[in-house]
Amino acid sequence: MEMAYRERWQSETAELRKVLSGFDLKEECKWGKPCFTLEGQNVVIVQGFKEYCALGFFQGALLKDPEKQLVQLGRVQAARVMKFTGSAEIKAKTAIIKAYVREAIEAAQAGIKVEKKAGTIATPDELKDAFRKDPEFHRAFDALTPGRQRGYLFHFGDAKRPETRIARIEKAMPAILEGRGLLERR
Repeated sequence: MEMAYRERWQSETAELRKVLSGFDLKEECKWGKPCFTLEGQNVVIVQGFKEYCALGFFQGALLKDPEKQLVQLGRVQAARVMKFTGSAEIKAKTAIIKAYVREAIEAAQAGIKVEKKAGTIATPDELKDAFRKDPEFHRAFDALTPGRQRGYLFHFGDAKRPETRIARIEKAMPAILEGRGLLERR
């Protein structure tokens, strides 16, 4: 798998790599993206999206964020991202980026991690019905990673109307049967 929108964000990725090269982090390719680690721990990752390039902090919720630069994407508990739309913006924010990365490295060195909130996500009745009607579908869902299951449960459960939940479940069935997550393409 390759970084989404790689061509579009080439100069921004290069600029972020330049900023990150000043740290004692190891660059690896994870999930098709440049990921920077410290002693095997993921610290930051560069990701390309349609509208922006992001520097993702795996434990970003721990950072103080005095400049209000970090954004929470979706329902993730720990990760936060800094969004950029051009190399000039990255250059202008280099000092801020470095300060945030230093803080992320300190947290990693100290072994501090965001505590996961306990709790389970409710399984919608419509999904329970689908499981009863199709045991193979149930087995395929149970075989998904916990993160993939959570993504689907949020997606299905967010629909207000039962008809919408049923439609979402039916649309997702082929991907679930293939073992793919909600946003994964073939």
